[in-house]
Order: sequence, then C-alpha cells, then structure tokens
Amino acid sequence: MEVELTNPIYRIIGQEADRMGVRAFAVGGVVRDYFLKRHCTDIDVVCVGSGIELAKASAAAISPHKEVAVFKSFGTASFHYHHDGQDWQIEFVGARKESYRADSRKPIVENGTIEDDQNRRDFTINAMAVSINEDTFGQLVDPFGGISDLHNGILRTPLDPDITFSDDPLRMMRAIRFASQLNFEIEAKTFEAISRNVDRIHIVSRERITTELNKIVLSPRPSVGFKLLMKTRLLQAIFPEMARLKGVDTREGRSHKDNFYHTLDVVDHVAEQSDDLWLRWAAVLHDIGKPATKRFDSKQGWTFHGHEVKGAKMVKKIFTNLRLPLDGKMKYVEKLVQLHLRPIILAEDEVTDSAVRRLLFDAGDDIDDLMTLCEADITSKNEIKVKRYLDNFKLVRQKLVELEEKDRIRNFQPPVSGEDIMTTFGIKPCREIGIIKDAIKDAILDGKIPNDRESAWTMMMEIAESLGLTPVK
Repeated sequence: MEVELTNPIYRIIGQEADRMGVRAFAVGGVVRDYFLKRHCTDIDVVCVGSGIELAKASAAAISPHKEVAVFKSFGTASFHYHHDGQDWQIEFVGARKESYRADSRKPIVENGTIEDDQNRRDFTINAMAVSINEDTFGQLVDPFGGISDLHNGILRTPLDPDITFSDDPLRMMRAIRFASQLNFEIEAKTFEAISRNVDRIHIVSRERITTELNKIVLSPRPSVGFKLLMKTRLLQAIFPEMARLKGVDTREGRSHKDNFYHTLDVVDHVAEQSDDLWLRWAAVLHDIGKPATKRFDSKQGWTFHGHEVKGAKMVKKIFTNLRLPLDGKMKYVEKLVQLHLRPIILAEDEVTDSAVRRLLFDAGDDIDDLMTLCEADITSKNEIKVKRYLDNFKLVRQKLVELEEKDRIRNFQPPVSGEDIMTTFGIKPCREIGIIKDAIKDAILDGKIPNDRESAWTMMMEIAESLGLTPVK
C-alpha cells in the first residue's frame, strides 16, 4: 500500500537520507492520523542511523541558518517547518531497540533496525511506518496489521501486552486515552493485561499520568475513558477520590443514585457544550465531596448536605496530587464546585432579583460557565422534571442579563470604599468600616438602593450616624 505524502518536507528529508545512505521513515501518529483523516502537524521521523545528523542535514537543506534543537541524551533532534500556512514540528530519532529494568520505565537503549523500532511501539495503530527514501517513497510498512486494527477500531499491542505494559506502564494510560479519543475498543488480551499490571503505574511520574488524564477529560466523550479506568482499576490507583464516588447504598428500601455514573453523565453533557479543560474538570469534581458527606435519615432518606463546601475544600489536595496547576485555574474549579448548587436552588424556588444579584456577585465572570455546569447537572430520568429545571434556568439566564445591564453587579466594586469611610469620618481601620461596607453591599444586592455612588454615600452617612460617627469638618 502506498501513502500519499504531500508535504514537501518528506522529499527534503528523503533526499538527505539518500545522500547519507540511511533508510528513513515517517512513523507513529502522523501515519495513524493520515488514515483516520485527522489533522496532524507533528511528524516523527525514524532513520536507521543518526537521527540527529539527519535532522541537521535536513534543516540545512531548507536554510543554512535554520535552528535545530538537539537532545543528545535522548538521541533526538527537532525543528519547525512552515508550510501551507501552518507550523509543522518535525522530530528525528535513530531506530532503536529497548530493554527495561523491573524498577524503572527508563529503557536501556541500543541502535536497531526499523523492525526493532516498530516492535517497541505501544499499539499496532502507532507502529505503522511510511518510507520517505526515493526508491520506496510512500510505501507502508505495517508488520502488525495496524491498518486492519484502524479500520476495525481495535487497540492492540504489537507484542505480548504484559511485557509492553510492564516495560512502560504509561502505555496503559495511553491505551485508555486512545480508546476515549477515538472511541476504539481495547482488544481483550490487551485489556486483561492492563488489569494485571495496574500496580506498575506507580513507577510513572504524576505529571505524565496527568497529561494522559487531561487528554481523556478533553476527549469527545470523557465517560468512555473514565469507565475503562474504573474497570481496569487504574482509577483507584491514580485518582481514588473519584473512584470512591462509585456504588449505591440501600437502607430501609431507599437507595441513592450512583454518583460515579452521574458524574460521567454531567462531564459528557459539559463536553457537548465546551472544550474548556477546566470547566470539564469542574464537572469531574462537582460532586467529589459526596462520599464524605453521605448520611441516612429515616425521614429524609439519603443526604449529602454540604457536599459542595467539602468538595471545594478537596480541590486543592486533588490538584496537588495530580500535579495540576495551583493557580487561577484551581481557584476557578474551586469556585464552580462551591457554587454548583446555587442556580439549582434558584431554579427550585421563585427566581427573585435579589437571589440572582447575589449569584452574579459571587460568580463574577464565571457565571456563564457555572450555568453551563448546572444545566449539565440535571440528569434525572424524569423528563417533566428536567424540562421544568431547564425552563427555570432559562429564566435565571434572562434575569442575569437584565440585572447585569441595570445594576452592573458582575465584578462588583462598592461605590463607597473603605478609604472613603476613613477619610470622611477621620477614623483608622476598624469594625465599623466593615459594618458600613457590608450594609451598602447587601442593600445593593437586595435591590434596596441602586448601584451608584450618590445612593451609597447617603446610606453611608445614615449608618455612620447610627454608629455614633461624625464627619470630619
């Protein structure tokens, strides 16, 4: 089978490989994505020789001053190539064979043939290579039937899966990530090998695990990946807080829903609306506090009171353990977890202006994402109930727009500052300043006074008088 390689970079590299007398191939993801008709701008090139020297020669053929990034310890080199309005990342490595020690995922590497290089790849769909030498240009080299597995939607390791996963346990995460991204099925022997080798995942760095986990979260239907993580027991090993959501307890004939599968429904619903990684993480974690707050009461049945507060407090520890960024992204997820019940409570009651103002004040610029999360959180099988909630959410959204235009509550800044109060009454920082500021804020949020300086100033003077404060003359 021949592959149509249209990017001129392949011919440039092939000519340099011929000049050096080495065989060169495009391998891995770029070949897989060619057959899947997926966009790909990363090209991996393997040559039976020095990848670094081929990279330098190819870069020089493009431009004498072209920069090449060389990583001698890994035997790799790369450069960028601009073509057809896009920036392509071209990475080179020499063909190699690998052997592993039991206590490490860092291989002992030796020079090898293209067959050796294909043997060490994770899955048959990633072990395909295409020749870029002139005499065999475009010819597919597919010793493991990767093209057949692509057509059939199958993920399978080229060699014994136990050896493949024991050697490099990150490949277990990659198997589930590819299954989730491509909606492929993991072949039975490969799947069973993941379950047998779960404990090996602990030798892999958290950062690399989370890179794969993020790709699962970003896949078209994240539930596919999370169900596989649970079924193989990888989830229990890498993300036990989420694994603890699974299960249903029954007392006095009353059961609660399985919060693991509910969470997956919510994440999938959010994924239909947004590609934002951190909004999807908020969906993953929105009910994470439920196991710790679960209680049974003979009158009320199962309750999870305060799970949104508990869950928000758990976010930092989870982000720390998974090596996710402890910055504004974490704060954003904390906020959405903390607030995720508020619009639902609004939708259950009469939607008052005051409640909507307070929601807008607390959510700020994240109000639209919060509403998206809350709408996704309505997963009841009762269609009438779902319609009632979603209709009420439309009303909440409408009121949010109206009140924001009228009252400018989003990113609310009090019309009267603490500095104003201290200057007007000649006082230093004290409890009375907080009393005045809170009273003005509450009055604005409750709609008792408009959000303007004149009204706030009048109220400040009235409250100050009641507190025994007099203006400085």
